[in-house]
Amino acid sequence: MTLYLYEIAPLHLDRSDADRAIKELDAVIHREGGELIEAQVTGEAHRVFAIAEFDSCQAPSIDAATLSVAEASGPHPVRLVGAELAQLKAARPAAGYLVEWDLPADLDMDTYLARKKAKSPKYADVPEVTFLRTYVREDMDKCLCFYDAPDETAVRRAREAVTTPIDRLHRLEGEQR
Repeated sequence: MTLYLYEIAPLHLDRSDADRAIKELDAVIHREGGELIEAQVTGEAHRVFAIAEFDSCQAPSIDAATLSVAEASGPHPVRLVGAELAQLKAARPAAGYLVEWDLPADLDMDTYLARKKAKSPKYADVPEVTFLRTYVREDMDKCLCFYDAPDETAVRRAREAVTTPIDRLHRLEGEQR
């Protein structure tokens, strides 16, 4: 089982265009023997972040023309951290916010995972925020961290508690599946 990240920028900044792109991506993924695990749409439908699982086959590449979107990239192999895939598939927990962190060039996966494990208990200092899951690109380009929180300010406090930067912070419009 391997997870892959796809990123999409819809042609039109509206939810219906984002939903259409997700449905087209889902069809491509299923045609190639995979499963769409989740697709999160950022506020005002600027971007879609989709995670797909492929067992033994190769994840298909996509581009803007494949999905009739402004931009598309993937597949980028990712590692799920902080959640179990089976539970994620069963519960599909809603996330309110997504933090993108462009990882430093000198950070390797083992160091990242050790740091995450050591700092995660500090989320308790911000009880109104629930850390849900992270996807770390295997190439260590970036990670996507999902949170349930009342507002952006609370997410920023949670990131400060674990002394981890925010490169981009997105309010999510809810999962499309």
